[in-house]
Amino acid sequence: MGAKKGGSKGGGGGAEVAEEELARTPLQAIILADSFTTKFRPITLERPKVLLPLVNAPMIDYTLAWLESAGVEEVFVFCCAHSKQVIDYLDKSNWFDQPNFSVTTIESHNAISAGDALRLIYEQHVIRGDFILVSGDTVSNMSLSQALKEHKERRRKDSNAVMTMVIKQSKPSPITRQSRLGTEELFMVIDPETKQLLYYEDRADNLKGYLSLDKALLTDNTSISFQNDKQDCYIDICSPEVLSLFTDNFDYQHLRRDFVKGLLVDDIMGYKIYTHEIHSSYAARIDNYRSYDTISKDIIQRWTYPLVPDVHFFGNSATKLERQGMYRAPEIKQSHSSKIGPFTVIGTGTSIGNSTEISNSVIGEGCSIGSNVTIEGCYVWNNVTIEDGCKLKHSIVCDGVTMKYGATLEPGVVLSFKVVVGRNFLVPAYSKVSLLQQPLKQDSDEELEYADNSSGIMEVPSFSGTLDQLNEEEKTELPNSQEYEAISEGGQEEEWRHSVAPVPVDKLVEIMQITNEVDIANEDGALLPPSGELGPDSITNDSNEDAEDIRDDSIIFEREVEATFQRAVEEDVTEDHIILEVNSLRLSYNMTSADCAGALFYSVMKLALDAPHDSPNELYKNVVAAVRKWKKLLKYYLSSIDEEIEVILKFEEMCLESTREYSPLFVQILHHLYDQEIIQEEAILDWASEKEGAEESDKVFVKQSEKFIQWLKEASEEEDED
Repeated sequence: MGAKKGGSKGGGGGAEVAEEELARTPLQAIILADSFTTKFRPITLERPKVLLPLVNAPMIDYTLAWLESAGVEEVFVFCCAHSKQVIDYLDKSNWFDQPNFSVTTIESHNAISAGDALRLIYEQHVIRGDFILVSGDTVSNMSLSQALKEHKERRRKDSNAVMTMVIKQSKPSPITRQSRLGTEELFMVIDPETKQLLYYEDRADNLKGYLSLDKALLTDNTSISFQNDKQDCYIDICSPEVLSLFTDNFDYQHLRRDFVKGLLVDDIMGYKIYTHEIHSSYAARIDNYRSYDTISKDIIQRWTYPLVPDVHFFGNSATKLERQGMYRAPEIKQSHSSKIGPFTVIGTGTSIGNSTEISNSVIGEGCSIGSNVTIEGCYVWNNVTIEDGCKLKHSIVCDGVTMKYGATLEPGVVLSFKVVVGRNFLVPAYSKVSLLQQPLKQDSDEELEYADNSSGIMEVPSFSGTLDQLNEEEKTELPNSQEYEAISEGGQEEEWRHSVAPVPVDKLVEIMQITNEVDIANEDGALLPPSGELGPDSITNDSNEDAEDIRDDSIIFEREVEATFQRAVEEDVTEDHIILEVNSLRLSYNMTSADCAGALFYSVMKLALDAPHDSPNELYKNVVAAVRKWKKLLKYYLSSIDEEIEVILKFEEMCLESTREYSPLFVQILHHLYDQEIIQEEAILDWASEKEGAEESDKVFVKQSEKFIQWLKEASEEEDED
């Protein structure tokens, strides 16, 4: 294993460097700007991933802007594939000319992995102390000061503490076992006292369905924390020894699969990795289309502030924030009959025709969008032409694409650069369409660090060849006379996992059915893991609870909304920002306004219940205070009587199950919601009317409310007479 290196200029001798010299060393960072750091392959081989647009600015600009704001003074950008494009872009972007912020590119055409890149940087003798290691697709607004302080203090006490990994809370979906970024469920074991990382396992690397833990992990540590609700932010604070370890171990190719796991099982050298968990800050990286979509939405909804569309930083173009999270550049042409919905960004120089509707989308610069066009949940890059009558849903459209009259993109489609789609042509869901020939297998510049063994690029016949699979009525004009390549990453069956489109309902149902079958088999003892091997669900305190939640996606949505609301309360976030986040969850889980209203009502009532109280009267006062504070938020999703009825039904359910303390206060609280004009008289009367034919057990709260309901009826009759 790697031995320590001496000296202060070899990139690997930080342990012996004097504290005085370390204090004079500028904070440095390494950006790995190549696709081997991720499994989000560039669309064909036309352009480097780090230069692909992310809400009107290339990804690498978000990374550089954050590093500059975090106090980094020297950045080394490692380029391999498409190095000329990356260097040319940086040269034109003025990043090379910033005071107190040096950007240097290191170019190589032979590196096929992150390990090769770090070995080459070691040979350059440019790293002189602790450094930040990130990829060129990282978006963050976190401060590095606390993490750096912890890292340096640990190093003073123990020179073997070579790395600190940044992590944050992000519980995966119990159904898909994926985070909201589309990454696989991550399983970690951490020492709760020292924050040392003891075990790291991505479920993608574990095809057996269960995890095997070394008994020494339990016997050698007095206290350990099993966690599968953390997100790896892929921001690492490294000592210079990290570079020398890669140099001394040529089998280290990948940062997590080889280096991190290698150090965790090495008992000889004793090197250690620690974690730093962030809570209120934002940090994430893009390694698939779903994370591209999720992080884009987070930027639009301002979780990444100050890296947001209306705040100028290098690389982005200025836009103006309007109501409901809509951003528009100053120089656009928009028809008065067109409708621009919430959470939408419109770039400069774009024109929009009559009766066109755009929502939850990012439209780049210089686009021409015709009349009667519908665009929902899409990313349309620069200089795109969309003719009249086109329909786009949850797709990515790259620079220079032309969509002829009436063309349709189904969810999950990616159109590469300069593709032309013919009149009335329907592009099937999850298609990847490109003008360029695709390789039969990955080349050296496309080494995928986190990919499964089964992933890769599968070549299929030209796109026009798929017309035979379409229905007769769908056979229209060919896309174009040129040959198109339709490519599928990792097999079409898995495309939905990493698409910008929401997970299809049929896939969720299919997964739940499989999960139920496994649960039944485990109850019978047929598929129990071998002795000594710990199942991933058995390590959590609420595993039984999660098993029930797996059968109801609405419960997962409700928990996500509650977590969002609690975070907003703790961070004093405004109602508008909560609405932006809840609407994003609504789209992700395919929920209705009534679902949002019910989930937010539960969150507000739970807040009141958790506040100190010693009697029902004090609890009622808590409710009054909470409703007064969050009245605007509650009313936002109550646009119809049906939604108000759903809130009453939700309150009934809470009083019977999750928050029974509210049961004796049902009528008082319902009356207060009426007084505050949150629930209307009509909704209460319709709710009571619907209960008339119900069983007696379902009429408990209607009977409690009889006097109030009668009073409302009499008041209503008096109004009718007047």
